[in-house]
Amino acid sequence: MKRLRFFLLGLALLCSNAMADRIKDLTTVAAMRSNQLIGYGLVVGLQGTGDGVDVNFTAQSMKTLLYRLGVVVEGPLSDFETAASTGKIDVKNVAAVMVTAELPGFAKPGQKIDVNVAAIGKASSLRGGVLLLSNLRGVDGEIYALAQGSLNATGIDSSSAGSKVAIGVPTSSRIPAGATVERMVSNPFDKAERVMLNVREADFTTTNSIVSAINSRFGNDVARALDGVAISLQAPQDLTQRVAFMSMIENMDVQPGEPPARVVVNAKTGTVVISRNVRVSAAAVTHGTISVSIASTNEISQPGPLSQGQTAAVQNSRIEVSEPNKPMFLFQPGIDLRQIVDAVNQVGASPSSLIAILEALKSSGSLRAELVII
Repeated sequence: MKRLRFFLLGLALLCSNAMADRIKDLTTVAAMRSNQLIGYGLVVGLQGTGDGVDVNFTAQSMKTLLYRLGVVVEGPLSDFETAASTGKIDVKNVAAVMVTAELPGFAKPGQKIDVNVAAIGKASSLRGGVLLLSNLRGVDGEIYALAQGSLNATGIDSSSAGSKVAIGVPTSSRIPAGATVERMVSNPFDKAERVMLNVREADFTTTNSIVSAINSRFGNDVARALDGVAISLQAPQDLTQRVAFMSMIENMDVQPGEPPARVVVNAKTGTVVISRNVRVSAAAVTHGTISVSIASTNEISQPGPLSQGQTAAVQNSRIEVSEPNKPMFLFQPGIDLRQIVDAVNQVGASPSSLIAILEALKSSGSLRAELVII
């Protein structure tokens, strides 16, 4: 009996720990926020899939770049375009692109970050191209990174003899570790008296659980909940101790709050995801469609012998109306997810029919959940 009691106690502890999450998975440090970078650049080395001379800013960018490299192109822009069209400078192998990246929090000069490259002119494909050195600027206009490298384009766009095959998006590409950080973004992590944590999904229950777990381990008033998202921590002033303190905080396990009842519907693919807390009040549902089928048969009517009649074309139509016999099912008050799925499967509803049923339940006020259509 004692062994059975210990076994049940251990099983209960395992179940409780299985539902717990680490604080680092539930929150983010406010000082670690990322920043968006953007820049303009040129991609060269394309096999005739670039912008060509029809895009003026691509030709102008090439002229400016060559001038900075010591190659003087005589004459105005129109002469440069003429030179390009005659084959002296093949602008068809060049594409103007926008370069974007995300600068992580605490990023230091010399670190590598990924960049995204997308064509903005008439280029049909960036496959096989090389991005020339491009400045990546922040919202303040300062340069925070420099990008350059070979594009990793997976899209394919090929056409021949009136046939065309397109796979993916060939005018958008990515360069893993294609930019080098040049400037550090200042943050208050090493200067502020208190460190701020932001809960990823705003929830007062989760916030309260985190505050209670931290204060029970490190003492009262170490953590304060400012609202359903922000948590203020009294951290050590010494930077080394502060890092160790945050390491202990983010690896603590807490019991998060139950997420709100939500039904997510993807109308394009017919995918429906129903959370565990969805409830339905009393409602009777039936769903069916009426199909009308019209078939036409063309026949030739031949006159009888010696009847002096004429041959005539006759069209016979047959109309059939069918309505499937869909049984009505009844939702009892407060039923859970499993019962909802069983009831819908009972009438053999397709994904599109399920979406229509959920929308009707929401409109009638019977669906106790947020309906999100994406």
